[in-house]
Amino acid sequence: MKIKTIITAFIFFAFVQDDYREIKHDSFQAGESFDYKVKFGILTIGAANIDVDDKIYMVNSRPCYKVNVLGKTAGITDIFRVKNTYRSYIDTSAIVPQKFLYSARERDYKRDQTFSFDHQSNRVTKVEKDEATNYKVPNNIQDVISGYYFLRTIDFSKLKIGQTVSAPLFFDDELYNMAVKYNGKGRINTKFGKIEVLKLNPILPKNNLFKGEDAIRIWVSNDKNRVPIKLEVDFSVGTAVMELRSYKGEKHPFNWN
Repeated sequence: MKIKTIITAFIFFAFVQDDYREIKHDSFQAGESFDYKVKFGILTIGAANIDVDDKIYMVNSRPCYKVNVLGKTAGITDIFRVKNTYRSYIDTSAIVPQKFLYSARERDYKRDQTFSFDHQSNRVTKVEKDEATNYKVPNNIQDVISGYYFLRTIDFSKLKIGQTVSAPLFFDDELYNMAVKYNGKGRINTKFGKIEVLKLNPILPKNNLFKGEDAIRIWVSNDKNRVPIKLEVDFSVGTAVMELRSYKGEKHPFNWN
């Protein structure tokens, strides 16, 4: 009877407890870091840093990358003292979030949220001001950071122009369909030299903030890194540009010319 119980428990553990998908990737690693500058016309208005901790963390008994994204005002807009931090613990194998933290600071305004992901039951628990709220979500749900790393596992150059890649995404209280359209290859100038890129457009729902369906344009390095080199956003009042300014710890050398 004991042997039968052990066998049953083993089968349960093997086929129920470890039912995560596995995504093989070779585009990023622990320890990489990218810095960006944001400009509106000739004015510098912000800066952003995307940093993967050089250690691997265990969350929900799963090995995870710890990714920090910091966005803040700079230059003329620094009078507003905006500093937003996003932190995601991304499963190293399934490329889904196990935990996500959001911190917003704007002068005296503060907001902090923590999201815990249960991929076995497809639920997300949000905690804000000691109040917990539960949400039902689809399989392989993403947060705003893990979704970015999921896209970096995809070789867009194998798609036809106009094809899209999509995934479910959860942020704050909302469920979104993250969709990105491939618009071909190109070549752009940067402070490091010229580089071959893939042209991507996130598909946006109708809104009053952005101008047009292709209001966001992203140029991603056409190499194994698949790192955003440049990003343009058309707002109703003008266009903001974000460009790579420095980097370290990348998994593969960039091919600057």
